[in-house]
Amino acid sequence: MTVNTETEIDMLALFRTIDLALQLYTWILIASAIFSWLYAFNVINSGNRFVYSLGQFFFNVTEPVLRPIRRVLPDLGGIDISPIIVLLIIFFIRQLLWTTIVPAVL
Repeated sequence: MTVNTETEIDMLALFRTIDLALQLYTWILIASAIFSWLYAFNVINSGNRFVYSLGQFFFNVTEPVLRPIRRVLPDLGGIDISPIIVLLIIFFIRQLLWTTIVPAVL
């Protein structure tokens, strides 16, 4: 195995790890949105300790990304489209990664 091939394997592993992290964050955003709907409509018990912990986890993981986008977006009343904007950005980054960056590096 040549040094070049080992470097390519390492870079591919790095790109796949980045892609996996973005994919996991996508699912966390979707789960957070569903959780917020269930919480808002009192479908889940807000007094339950597990539900509270889950809500805190989702808030702590997603809010640092969503807050700057919410500041830029106009007020749409009760509709929050910031998760959709973040999902579109993640989709763009993943497509850019696999169609432009990976072929250029490897």
